[in-house]
Parts: sequence; C-alpha cells; structure tokens
Amino acid sequence: MSNPDSFIEEVAEEVRRDRMSRLMRKYGWIGVLAVVLIVGGAAFNEYRKAQEIAAAQAFGDAVYDALEGSSEQTRLLALQEVNAPEVGAPLLGLITAAESTGDPAEAAEILQSVITDPETPPIYQDLARLRLVLLGDAALPATERRALLDMLILGSGPFRLLALEQRALLEVEAGETEAAIATLQEVIRAAGASLAQQQRAAQLVVALGGDVALDAS
Repeated sequence: MSNPDSFIEEVAEEVRRDRMSRLMRKYGWIGVLAVVLIVGGAAFNEYRKAQEIAAAQAFGDAVYDALEGSSEQTRLLALQEVNAPEVGAPLLGLITAAESTGDPAEAAEILQSVITDPETPPIYQDLARLRLVLLGDAALPATERRALLDMLILGSGPFRLLALEQRALLEVEAGETEAAIATLQEVIRAAGASLAQQQRAAQLVVALGGDVALDAS
C-alpha cells in the first residue's frame, strides 16, 4: 500500500511546480528585462568611457599639432580651430593665452573668460589668475594684480607660494621694501616651499638689504 503522507507531499510538490511555472510565464519577462538593462547599461557606460577617451586623445593630438606651428600667428590660428571637449575648454584657453605673447590685451581677455566661466575647475581659475598677473602692466594695473594675488594667497591652493613671490615683486616695484622682505621671509619659512623657491626668496631678501638664514633641511 502507498504511504498517504508521501502521496500528499508529491501532490503538494507538483502544485508548487505548477504555480512556479505559471509565475515564470507571467512575470519571467521582468527578470529578462532586468538582465538586458544591466548588461545594456554596462555596455553603454563602456561605450561612453571609450568615447570620452577618444575625444580627449583627439583633443590632445590637435593641440600638439597646433603648437607645432612655426610662428605665433600660425599657432594661434591653429588653436582657434581646435574643437575642445567641455572639460578641455579651460585648458585650451590657458594654452591660447600663453601663445598670445605679442598681444597681452588679447591674452588677458582670454584669461578673464577662463576665470569667469562657472564651469572652469577652481585650479584652472587660479592658474589663469596667476598667468594674468604675470602679464604685468600691459594687462592690469598693479592694484588689480595685487587683488588677484591676495585671492591666491588667502586660499590653500597649489599656487599660494608663487603668488607670494609675485606679491613681493609688486611690493618692490611700489618701493615697499620692508613689506617685500616680510613676504619673502614667509616664502622661506613655508613648509611647502621647494629649495629653489627658498633660494630665490633668500637671494632677493639679501638684494633688498635684509638678512636671512636659509634652512635647506
């Protein structure tokens, strides 16, 4: 004789299988769709990354080719034809400004556009400010250059010590010898100052009649 309990278990198992089969037929497409979306999303991300890498490489090659020009005018014209990706636009502006040595006003205009563009990363904005100061009187009066340097000095960016050096030069230009020496001493004492920066600052301090003990450790 068959075991009633075993028969009941077999019937219950068959009912579960039948129910699972119906559920799979009814809702199985959701799982398939989820797999398709996951695989498709991963493939799209890889495609997008590949496109971004290709665009960056094309941008770099175009800039390199443009800078191979034999004259400033040729290089500037070639740079104007470069199609920069969104993230490369500030860098292209900085490079173009650096090439505009014969026209400080044009270089200053380009740098100002880099600074004021809200999409420009802060480090590029700071570099543009420093480059603007380096253009000298041909681009901005001393008061405006000092204001730009103060912005760099008050921050904690990578150009702070270079900005201090430039402020010392502006102070020398204005006849503020004691202030220049104090600024240079700050450069010398700065923990992040390189040996070359310390030496430049120390030499200028001595040239201004000040005393300095350079710690090269």
